[in-house]
Amino acid sequence: MRVGVVGALGRMGERVRAAVAAHPEARLGALLEGAGSPGVGQEVDGLVVGSDPAAAVAACDVMIDFSVPEATLATLAAAAEARVPYAAGTTGFAPEQRAELERLATRTPVVLAANFSVAVNVLAHLARVAAGLLGEGFDPEIVELHHAAKVDAPSGTALWLGETIAEARGTSLEKSGVLAREGAVGARPAGAIGIQTLRGGDSPGEHVIHFVGRGERVELAHRSFTRDHFAAGALRAALWLVGREPGLYSMADVLGLGERS
Repeated sequence: MRVGVVGALGRMGERVRAAVAAHPEARLGALLEGAGSPGVGQEVDGLVVGSDPAAAVAACDVMIDFSVPEATLATLAAAAEARVPYAAGTTGFAPEQRAELERLATRTPVVLAANFSVAVNVLAHLARVAAGLLGEGFDPEIVELHHAAKVDAPSGTALWLGETIAEARGTSLEKSGVLAREGAVGARPAGAIGIQTLRGGDSPGEHVIHFVGRGERVELAHRSFTRDHFAAGALRAALWLVGREPGLYSMADVLGLGERS
């Protein structure tokens, strides 16, 4: 399968290229960067880095994207026109951008994942189960750590984990989430789901979910030391998409976890 990489010269793009090179059923089909990138026109891994989404999509059987919402939507529009499957690990979509992505997914199969790591998706599955079994007697708090250069906070993965817990409790993160505490904020609201953000160093990502009860605590944790497992999961999802019907899929679908996460 010819795989196109959007954001090909970024941190994740580099690891996706390595994952494709190591996979016996995949090869690079196109490398895409923004028009203003200094890497456009350079030869990397035997391909010339381009900036034209339509040309990149035309050379590929499936696309993998770790970029920014604007670039994702522009490339996905070209992919939808050509009916090329799309695996997107981009986060930070505004509501209207998410709506546009969902519209485009009616024309081509798309996996959208806050985190492509198989282990992190298992973590989310366990968090869903734990939230349901432990009930309201245990207060959920999520602590996430990422590298100093990360621009969004909380991370897309932390928000997704929080929403997963909220769904298991019959609520939403919009209604129950507490993303910051400062000053005399008062007692913890009943049913709150806390998310705390740490930034520093070069950590690819750590997420620890605390279910804090009276006299006891359950912790579920995942710590990343490389980005390779994110790339491997994205490639797994991309290859899984080939031949699927149009629609918006999740890593739960890819892994057969039996839930939308």
